[in-house]
Amino acid sequence: MRSTSGRGHGDGGCQAAQKGRLMDLTSTVIIPLLFGSLGLFSLFRLLQWMRMRAYLRGAVVVVTGATSGLGKECAKAFHAAGSKLVLCGRDSEKLKDLAQELSAMTDHRKNIHKPHTVVFDLSDTKTILNAAEEILKYLGHVDILINNAGISYRGTIVDTGLDVDKKVMETNYFGPIALTKALLPSMIKRRQGHIVAISSVQGKISIPFRSAYAASKHATQAFFDCLRAEVEQYDIDVTVISPGYIQTNLSLNAVTADGSRYGVMDKNTAEGQTAAEVAQVVLYAVGQKRKEVLVAGLKPSLAVYLRNLFPRLFFNLMATRAKKERKTKDS
Repeated sequence: MRSTSGRGHGDGGCQAAQKGRLMDLTSTVIIPLLFGSLGLFSLFRLLQWMRMRAYLRGAVVVVTGATSGLGKECAKAFHAAGSKLVLCGRDSEKLKDLAQELSAMTDHRKNIHKPHTVVFDLSDTKTILNAAEEILKYLGHVDILINNAGISYRGTIVDTGLDVDKKVMETNYFGPIALTKALLPSMIKRRQGHIVAISSVQGKISIPFRSAYAASKHATQAFFDCLRAEVEQYDIDVTVISPGYIQTNLSLNAVTADGSRYGVMDKNTAEGQTAAEVAQVVLYAVGQKRKEVLVAGLKPSLAVYLRNLFPRLFFNLMATRAKKERKTKDS
């Protein structure tokens, strides 16, 4: 009769052998595989960084709305990356000040290019065409166009005059596409170029009392999605950046239903991401030739998916939000 103690010793020996084989497998296969994977990932990231650095260094980059907010931070980010900057805006003095600021902080080992400034108003098509001619005449070509300038809006649809809707659309939509169309033929001729549109989460969803702004950003999203498909054959890249709330003066300078300045810093804007943080996202998105980037917190990001997957729930939430905001304003 076989002893129970013998069987126990046999089972214990088997378990020990299995543990030994498992440890051998871990030390000889799994750990080296993990380290190898990490090494490959690190090498991939390094190659990505080097390619991005080469892509941006010396590239002619046009930035609209460069005198403040996200535009100013984008100018700083691309200047630090070694790009040749063309700073665009309506205020010549602020543009000159920014150009001097960038030149003063320049590490000449990284960037030897002095920023060029061009003054024009995005709501005036004629000045846009003249500006495009000036840019091409001065620099010969444009590698990267960053359509950043824009204006926000606060008001009810029923109280907003059509002239206000037109003003927002002129600055946020017609202005950027006019500049894009003016520079596009030279990009097609060179079969090289990158067009960036700074849109908004509100180009994907609409929230109450932002109708003119959301409409302009929806139009922007649609236009640049179409453009991306049409110019791919010419090796031209199109990137749409859709930020959520950013700590800028956008809400302060927003127009209201009667066309006056809103003049209030919204709580969500004040608590948003910094312009410098978003500018770094723009820099990397361009450097990696991303087609689209959503730069928003959890709630706005979820709202985008909710709008597409559960539209009825999204509509109910927006109706509730409208009632809540209206009560707050009336109280």
